[in-house]
Amino acid sequence: MAHASRPNIVVIDGYTMNPGDLDWGPLEGLGPCTIHDRTPAEELYERSRDANAVITNKVLYDRELIGRLPRLRYVGVSATGYNVVDLDAARERGIPVTNVPGYGTDSVVQATLAHILALARRVEYHSETVRAGKWSQGEDFCYWDYPQVELTGRTLGLMGCGQIGRGVARVALAMGMQVIANDPSPQADASIRFVDLETLFGQADVVSLHCPLTEQNREIINAETLSKMKSTAWLINTARGPLVNEADLARALNEGWIGAAGLDVLNVEPPAADNPLFRAKNCHITPHLAWASRDARRRALNITAENLRAFLEGNPINVVNG
Repeated sequence: MAHASRPNIVVIDGYTMNPGDLDWGPLEGLGPCTIHDRTPAEELYERSRDANAVITNKVLYDRELIGRLPRLRYVGVSATGYNVVDLDAARERGIPVTNVPGYGTDSVVQATLAHILALARRVEYHSETVRAGKWSQGEDFCYWDYPQVELTGRTLGLMGCGQIGRGVARVALAMGMQVIANDPSPQADASIRFVDLETLFGQADVVSLHCPLTEQNREIINAETLSKMKSTAWLINTARGPLVNEADLARALNEGWIGAAGLDVLNVEPPAADNPLFRAKNCHITPHLAWASRDARRRALNITAENLRAFLEGNPINVVNG
């Protein structure tokens, strides 16, 4: 396929990025475009076999599938994480794989702080008890069922200090928190103190995960690391579910090793109904929505289209397997 030609484009799982409130025009303007909300595994090959360009968010393109698609010339991942594509297999075929970096930074920063503030003040819980009549039936002008925690002066520990981590740090600093961080490639910042992981787990009142998932840090949050945290500390994960050993975290919460957890991601999504964290004490879980503001999704769609346009013009951008 010459770069100047109009490719046959297939969006394989478009619903989460665009459930109907955005315009697919930026992609549809680049060539014939077939959009599937979701694709069952048994239909993946059939839907991909005539595609020159596929757009995937979470659907897996492994070596075996890539090898069966001789017309495929381009894979666009409509997300930042790109572990759903076998990069080596694509590279061997000369197929560039692109991702969408940075589109959801502000949304994830805000979701992270929402989890922290939810644990600090329990606004939703107390609102529900008021609506249920508890305040009207009370004897005092106020009440609280959970301790009201002031974040000023407390220590936020960031595991990963890239764009999202630094964004969380800026908001935390504005609220008067101290910020420590661990990152394999720390960038100088006078407001953040970089420490080793042992120090981070031991000193932080809130540990927040903002690192990519690698084989080296898979289940980095486990019984050993949780046991090093303060008994009052909170764990926040808006990064990747497999960073956490879920059984160990459930035990740590139930046995009081740590104080609470706020999670937006789990190991398997959607999760099994018997996930141990669903019954764990002081565990807030949201359904992988930190990234999903309409503004962020619009940026993701537009960058996805720009990545494909740049490839067609012979100047590919955001290539992750170059």
